[in-house]
Amino acid sequence: QVQLVESGGGLVQPGGSLRLSCVASGFTFSSYGMRWYRQSPGKAREWIAGISPTDITTNYADSVKGRFTISRDNAKATVYLQMNSLKLEDTAVYYCHAYVSRDYWGQGTQVTVSS
Repeated sequence: QVQLVESGGGLVQPGGSLRLSCVASGFTFSSYGMRWYRQSPGKAREWIAGISPTDITTNYADSVKGRFTISRDNAKATVYLQMNSLKLEDTAVYYCHAYVSRDYWGQGTQVTVSS
């Protein structure tokens, strides 16, 4: 079955960096676009970045454009989110997502930006 497992979250100071990883299994990873979402307390889950199956096209929400970079390694069935210049408002649980006949989500990884 489809599984998505995120890792890499943690506590970081404003201006710092983190790299999140999401390891996928149970489907042909290289054939599917992948996305990152996040959810802050009391807020709806929001899309922040997406990448095409062949790593040619990437898209970002305005809130993270220029600071976050999504990438993928199809040989490792892994999608990454490099987060730089982190702000307090980036604090959230971060989820990777794939649509493989239906929506699939990982368990999420907590990112806390605090001084």
